[in-house]
Amino acid sequence: QVQLVESGGGRVQAGGSLTLSCAVSGFRISIKSMAWYRQAPGKAREWVAYIRSDGTTNYSDSVKGRFTISRDNAKNTVYLQMNGLKSEDTAVYYCNVLPVLNYWAQGTQVTVSS
Repeated sequence: QVQLVESGGGRVQAGGSLTLSCAVSGFRISIKSMAWYRQAPGKAREWVAYIRSDGTTNYSDSVKGRFTISRDNAKNTVYLQMNGLKSEDTAVYYCNVLPVLNYWAQGTQVTVSS
């Protein structure tokens, strides 16, 4: 049974940093592409970053240069290092496999105050 558990969110001032974690069970992330998404209040969920099984990464323009996605295959965990946070980064952050499952976990709230 697939389970995704996001953690690491919190409240931070603009310019600060946070690292999100996504602990995965039910499949090995080493053979999958994994992604982070976010959903701000009143907005649709949007893609933030992905990492392929070969380590290739890609980022949305809104976070490029500030966020870094990584993985620890031994821990079966995906991370999102977020630097230079802005108020517009405020959202609930979710991880998922690619293609996305018909399942979203609870996410982790990130609030950036200006």
